[in-house]
Amino acid sequence: MKDIFIGTDSGATTCKTGAVYADGKPVSLHLAQSSTNSELGTSVVIEGWIAGVEKFLAENKLVWGQVRGVGLAIPGPYQSYGVLDRTPNLPPSFAGWEFHAEYSRALAKQAGRAIPLVVGNDGNYGGVAEAAQVRGDKKAGVIMLAPGSGLGAAYIDPNGLPLEGDAFCGMEAGHMPAPLHLLGLPAFTCGCGRDWGCFESYTAIAGLPQFLDYLLPKYPNHELAKPGLPPKQKALSLRGLAQKGDALAVEIFDIQAKALGLHVANLSIALDATYVVIGGGLIDPHSTTEEFRKRYLGGIRAAAEPWLYPLQRQTIQIVPASLGELSQAIGAALVALYTSRQ
Repeated sequence: MKDIFIGTDSGATTCKTGAVYADGKPVSLHLAQSSTNSELGTSVVIEGWIAGVEKFLAENKLVWGQVRGVGLAIPGPYQSYGVLDRTPNLPPSFAGWEFHAEYSRALAKQAGRAIPLVVGNDGNYGGVAEAAQVRGDKKAGVIMLAPGSGLGAAYIDPNGLPLEGDAFCGMEAGHMPAPLHLLGLPAFTCGCGRDWGCFESYTAIAGLPQFLDYLLPKYPNHELAKPGLPPKQKALSLRGLAQKGDALAVEIFDIQAKALGLHVANLSIALDATYVVIGGGLIDPHSTTEEFRKRYLGGIRAAAEPWLYPLQRQTIQIVPASLGELSQAIGAALVALYTSRQ
C-alpha cells in the first residue's frame, strides 16, 4: 500500500479534502467536500474535518493505515501555533480555539494511532501547491498573489515551505501601502482598518466600489451611473463588462494590473523569487477571455519591469495559477509531506 498525506482545507461552511502520495503527486484531482457547520461550534467543525477525510479515503479506496501525515489549511489570524484568534468569518467564540490539539486527538482516535499534523494559513498553503506546479523539480522561490475578495499572498521558499513569520503574519502583503503617487489615486480605505492605501484596495474586489466612486464621474452616461443599483451589484458586474470591452471596466482592471505589477516589484526587491504566480478570478479561463487575461498579465509585467533589477527582468516569470480550488487542500498535504522529510 502506498503512503499518503492528507490535506484539509477548512472554510466557515465547507471543508475540502485532498491528498498526495509520497512523491508529491495528487491522489486525485477531485476533492471530497463536507460541511463544517461552524455555527454549531468547534466540536462540529472537527467532526466535519474527520468526515471529509473518511469520505476521501472511501472514494479513493484508501485506508487510515496509509496516512502518514495531515496538513490543515485554515484562515488566521492565530494567537499562537494552532490556536485561533478572532477572525471575521467565524463566531466570536472560536477565538482561543486550540484547533491543532483537538484535530490531533480526533485523528488519533479515528486512525487508532497518532498522526503528525501541521497547520497553517490557507493562502500560504495554496501557494505551496501552486509553487510545486510551476517550478517542477527546479529549486527556486515563488511569490503568489491571488486577488479575490481580498488579496491573498504567499512566498514559498526553494524547499517548498511558506514564509509564515514569527507571529504567523508573514506575507500579509495585501495590507502593505501602495505607492499612490504612481497610481494617481487617493488613499482608499481597507476592510482591515488601515487608511494608508492598502494594496488590497487597489487589486481586489473589496476596492471596486471605491474605484467606481472615483471614476464614474468620467463616464456620466454609463449604465452603472444610473441610480438605484446597489454598490455590490455594480462592483460584481465589472468583470463581465470588461470581457465585452466596456471602457470603464477595462480602465479599472488596467489600474488593478498596474497596482499588482508595482507590488510584484516591491516583493521582488525583498524576496527575489524566480516565479510570480497570479491567481484569482481575473485569470480564470472559465470566467474571462484569453484576450482579457493576456492584457491583465501583460499590464502586471509592464508595471513591474521598470522597478526590477536588470537580472530580475531577465529571470522573473509571471504566470497564471492553474490549480483553482484544489490548491489549498493539495498544498496542506504537501506541507505535511515536506515536513515529514525534515
